[in-house]
Amino acid sequence: MMSYQPNAVFAGLFRAFTSDGQSIGAHITQQMARLDAKDPLIVSTGSDIVLFPGEGAAPLIESFRKSTRGFIELTAISHLPLALAYLARMRELSSDDETWRADAEKLLDHARRTRAENSVALWRDRISVDSFSGQEHKIANLVDYTCGASIERLERALADSALLGFEPLLRDFFDPKPGQGVPVPMNDVMFATFGLAFLDIVYRIGNWLDAQRIDWTRAMVLVSGQSGRPTAGVTWASNNMCHLLWRASGRLLPPERVFVAPHAPGFSIESMPDNAGMAELERTWRGLWLNTRSSIDVARRLFPEQPPYSVEPTSAQDMPPITAVGDRAAANARLRRIMEDPTQLLSNAVADYIVDQLHENGNDPRRVPIPGFTNATYPGPY
Repeated sequence: MMSYQPNAVFAGLFRAFTSDGQSIGAHITQQMARLDAKDPLIVSTGSDIVLFPGEGAAPLIESFRKSTRGFIELTAISHLPLALAYLARMRELSSDDETWRADAEKLLDHARRTRAENSVALWRDRISVDSFSGQEHKIANLVDYTCGASIERLERALADSALLGFEPLLRDFFDPKPGQGVPVPMNDVMFATFGLAFLDIVYRIGNWLDAQRIDWTRAMVLVSGQSGRPTAGVTWASNNMCHLLWRASGRLLPPERVFVAPHAPGFSIESMPDNAGMAELERTWRGLWLNTRSSIDVARRLFPEQPPYSVEPTSAQDMPPITAVGDRAAANARLRRIMEDPTQLLSNAVADYIVDQLHENGNDPRRVPIPGFTNATYPGPY
């Protein structure tokens, strides 16, 4: 039996409008590209921001994740307490499977070596991040404390596996009551390290964008490719780069000029193409943005009597507001939300709060109150 094929004449009519390099859709995109060649194009990928100034000028690139100073170091500490929770779940899933024990021993070795490597000099002289200036002693104490408490818990759990159950972990490690368990809850540690890492991202990216003197009213913005989990960050409210860029523009960037395109080509500075490859990426991204915009422009002219669709800038969809630096309940609720909601980027636990606080505090990272850090005293040798 032959498979069905659309009627060739009808298929020709279909392609005349779209789905063909010589279609009406392709031609209007090309026409818009010629008219808007001077407009700046900003593309945010999973790890970098690229600015194409327009008219073939060379792109400018700034990274904000793995290749930036301090990101891996802080994220490693964020992950350390969480790794114990994952080990607890492994043990809970199958009490006869000892895989958790081998992973615990490996994690223990990493934690010991990280604790030995940690120092004030590492944070001040080698990592040397502007937004952490003056906080290096406290960050070193945070790292020492987190490693030390995790090492102790792992050593005890390897001798008595019952200590790796969720009930004792919550009671003694993650969310102890005052005077019980560890002196600073590990939930606080996770929020604090998330906050510190994102503070640096917002501070650097905001300053970099400000230095470019972008005409935000004409900027074409594309949040391109996968960002975090495959299910996350596909809307303005769940992709914190939209809020970051809007605040960095001084709220001048029209929200309707920001498109989130999770299936568009990604980009990483670690695998940066040559000049010809970057030029091709710019053509692809501009074409995608303009093709999307053409539908909007036609709709506004075709249906003038109908209510318009309005894009409003939003941040952190339904995230519990943090009303004070000591609002532990809100911080913990945010941590649960971003782990439980597959549409959220993990950084959304802190993103909107950090972005707004930095702008409200005159772009001075030292004045930004970070729950779990600013209001905490981390015991340590430094």
